[in-house]
Order: sequence, then structure tokens, then C-alpha cells
Amino acid sequence: KGPLTAIATLLAIALIAAISKGFMSRISIFLGLVVGYVVGALHNEVNWDGVKAAKWFALPTFTSPTFSGSAIVLFLPVVLVLIAENVGHVKAVSTMTGKNLDGSMGDALLADGLATTVAGLGGGSGTTTYAENIGVIAATRVYSTAAYWIAGLGAVVLGLVPKFGALLSATPVGALGGAGTALFGMIGILGARIWIDAKVDFADPINLLVSASALIIGISDMAWSVGKYTFSGIINATLVAVLGTMVLNALRKSRG
Repeated sequence: KGPLTAIATLLAIALIAAISKGFMSRISIFLGLVVGYVVGALHNEVNWDGVKAAKWFALPTFTSPTFSGSAIVLFLPVVLVLIAENVGHVKAVSTMTGKNLDGSMGDALLADGLATTVAGLGGGSGTTTYAENIGVIAATRVYSTAAYWIAGLGAVVLGLVPKFGALLSATPVGALGGAGTALFGMIGILGARIWIDAKVDFADPINLLVSASALIIGISDMAWSVGKYTFSGIINATLVAVLGTMVLNALRKSRG
């Protein structure tokens, strides 16, 4: 949807990153989204009804958690996948910064688990590190944790402004697609760099097949649904990478 808007967004991100310096270059993703938003609005791809109806200030609606045995059983494997995803993102940041962050892996998993617990107690969704955020880090080259403390506090404040949320929700699909192409592509390239640094043997057909499949599934966001539950491409790619490697190598060893 909105192919012209998507192309304009991606082109704007690339041009701003190429010709600008300093701060402007670091916020090329944001500026590209602004360009895509304007282009989408000019092509009548923005629905302003939600923005007009939204309040300027309101507290979030909290919902107490309910427990479903079937849902818990279904999501137990997903927890393991999210752990693998989180570890992969920490590895990606480690590769970008040139700093060994293996010692912080436990802290990252603990923080993610606590954040998900707190969010669930109020009816919020589970939290994860999100590939888009890692892509932004790669694009901006801003690695300061102080910047992300400020961003987190800013997000909490803006969460109290429904008008702003409605404005974001009205972002044209094409603009999101154009920016997503850049962000997920960056994550894919960082993953390839990790494999190269780890000297993964791609002459091995199992390594080649599993890594190629995981890349395509993850970057293109191949999702599948079971009833009302949907598993995104990142989760499916992690399953393919982890289980595929284990199962295929086990079969090869059993063959002798």
C-alpha cells in the first residue's frame, strides 16, 4: 500500500543520511518519516478522524490480568524465542559498538522480564528489545544509554497525550513500510556481520540453508497465525535459526 509514499520515505532517508552532517544525519530516519507522512497526506493516505477525536490529555486505561491455561501453554515456547531474540540484539549492539556486552546479557534479560511483568499487571503488551530500535541505533550511531533514558521518559510523557498517539497511528502505511525496509535491512546486515566475525562456515550446507531462511523470514516478516494468536517474522526466524541448526546437525551426527 502507498508505494509512492514508501519510495519517497526510503529515498528521503537515504538522501538525508548521504548529504547531511552531524545532528541532521543522525535523525535521518525521523526526517524521512516526516517526508513520508507529508507525501502520504498529499495523496489522501492519512485518516485524520482519529486525530480530531482524540483528547489532548488522558490517563491510560488499566486492565487487570486474566489467566488462560491454553494461552499460557501456547506462549511458553515464545518466551524462549524472545530470550534468543534479546540475546541476538545485545550481540548486534556489541558488534556496532565494538564493546563486549556478554557480561550484560543477564541484566538485559532480567530487565526485559521485569518490564513485561509490570506491563502485564496493567493490561499492557509484552516488551522486547524490538529490531526497529536496534536499527535506529545502527543508523544514528548514538550508543549513549543516557539518550535512551531521556527517550523512555519522553515516551511516558507523550503516552499521556492521546492526540500525539492518534497522530502516530495515522502515519501512512507506505511511510512505515519505507522506514521499515531500511531498519530491518540494517538488522539483517548486522546479523551477517556477526556471522562473519564469528567465522561461520557457509560452505556447510546446513549453516547456509538455516541462515538464508532465517534472514528472509525475519526481514520480510513472514508471520503465521494459530487461532487468534499471530507469531511475527522475528519469532519465526529465531525458531528456524535455533531449532533448525540443532535438529539438522543432530540428524547429521546420527547419520555418522
